Amino acid sequence: MSRAEADQTFRDVMTQDPPQAATPAQVAQRDFVFGEVWPRPGLSRRDRRWVTLACVAAADSPQPIEDHVYAALNSGDVNLEETLEFILQFAVYCGWPKAAHCEGVIHRQWARIQEESGREAEPWPMLSNEILGFSDFDQRLERGAQEFADVNLMPAPRPMSPYRHAGILNFVFGHVWQRPGLSRRERRIITVACCAIDDSPTPLKTHVAAALHSMDITKEEMDEIILQFSAYYGFAKGEAFQDAAEAAMVTMPNIDLDEWRSRALESPWSVEPVVPFVLPTN
Repeated sequence: MSRAEADQTFRDVMTQDPPQAATPAQVAQRDFVFGEVWPRPGLSRRDRRWVTLACVAAADSPQPIEDHVYAALNSGDVNLEETLEFILQFAVYCGWPKAAHCEGVIHRQWARIQEESGREAEPWPMLSNEILGFSDFDQRLERGAQEFADVNLMPAPRPMSPYRHAGILNFVFGHVWQRPGLSRRERRIITVACCAIDDSPTPLKTHVAAALHSMDITKEEMDEIILQFSAYYGFAKGEAFQDAAEAAMVTMPNIDLDEWRSRALESPWSVEPVVPFVLPTN
């Protein structure tokens, strides 16, 4: 791709003119990141936004966070509600303090966009408690176990610790993964990027395998996610991410997933795993 084409890709992605490339890093960003990575056809620009937002938010990079949040919203690739839903998924897998900072950036950049368009920034709407799901804890935990099994393609953990009981079954799968603001596929994209960021070998392997084994994400799409991730968070971590994807392909299941999911719905704690992983029993 020519320099002019790379600059145009920068304008399309970042919704502003590119800076003058005066250093080797700036030249590499223009020629590789915007000249080769963003224009690739294997993943939509919207999907690349989720990976990139996770990377810059996790990296504690003040200006890139501001720039990419502004670009994602200003381009129309994602809307305000979807970006705020991203923050919740990101908080679960990369931490609440980082998510709190990024949500503050969204507030600033959304106000900036409104001002630039000549509109007065409106307050964010209050949300209804109905979206929080079951208030009966027995129902909530059972539904959380079902969602855990359905997402991870393995039996749900028994509620034997605060982490599993209050965190995993009650909140993460009892609520967050069921929310309607993003598709399950998009939540998978955000989650695998976060697990790769976190240096979490087991969650990385299991979430990558579940994404591929469920066929929510194809191997070709996962390869593109890994390339986008590597451009924004580093090729060393990208290598571990790629290794997890290659390992998952070796263990691709040869089963009827619909039939397995039907059994998991009835017995989420004891169904046999599709993704090969031994859960602790105590």
